[in-house]
Amino acid sequence: MIQSMTAFARAQGQGSWGSAVCEVRSINHRYLELVVRLPDNLYGLEAHVRERMRHYAKRGKVECLLRYQPGGVAGTEITVNTGLAQKICEANKSIANLLEHAAPVSTMDVLQWPGVLQIAEVDLAIIEKEILQLLEKSLQELVETRLREGEELKQLFLQRLDSMKAEVAKVRQHLPEILNAQRDSLRKRFADIKIEFDSSRLEQEMVLYAQKIDVTEELDRLDAHISEVRRVLKHGGVVGRRLDFLMQELNREANTLGAKSVDTDTTRASVELKVLIEQVREQVQNVE
Repeated sequence: MIQSMTAFARAQGQGSWGSAVCEVRSINHRYLELVVRLPDNLYGLEAHVRERMRHYAKRGKVECLLRYQPGGVAGTEITVNTGLAQKICEANKSIANLLEHAAPVSTMDVLQWPGVLQIAEVDLAIIEKEILQLLEKSLQELVETRLREGEELKQLFLQRLDSMKAEVAKVRQHLPEILNAQRDSLRKRFADIKIEFDSSRLEQEMVLYAQKIDVTEELDRLDAHISEVRRVLKHGGVVGRRLDFLMQELNREANTLGAKSVDTDTTRASVELKVLIEQVREQVQNVE
């Protein structure tokens, strides 16, 4: 199956270890780009988070945002550095004696001083398993969403490929008529200007002209590229770049078909093919 590169997933959990919310989103990108945003007290998990993200995504810009609120079991007890607080109070008294109208210092003023209020570091060993399980859940949901959208894109591609195949078949069917029409047109021109011509010489010229306007090779390559796109879609996996290359090749053949065209039906088919190819190419940019 193929995957879209656009998706969003969210998972949340809570327990004695605390509570957390994990959001993962992805958009199209030429390569794999990972963006990880973790709380300051969880930076130690960044390497594990990136490893899991690389396991689930091979291409696209993938962002992970993790919000965490510690619980009692995670070792987040709050303590007061009474020694530092006492020194701050003593310093405050010394400065207050130098001032005539010193403003009183509140308890919160002392607690807000750096280092007075101390929060124990989060014990990653306790919460690592829970956080990574939450990440795993959100990544699995992300992939499921990408697969669903990828399946919708696949159906769109197959519909456009069917239309391309029909246009190629129409041109191939009309090739003999086109050549006969050109032969009759050339004879009419000779008749209009009253020039006698050698029938064998005319046939030689028509053979050369037919080779010049022959689009059989372009039609064969269009059929081959269409078949290859179908094969790639059936095989699945990381196929975005390959599909993009095949769209370029299809567009090249459609342009050559238009350049060699000597009738309106072939020209119209060339234009229709380019429209269909462009519709697929735009969506291919979003395939992993």
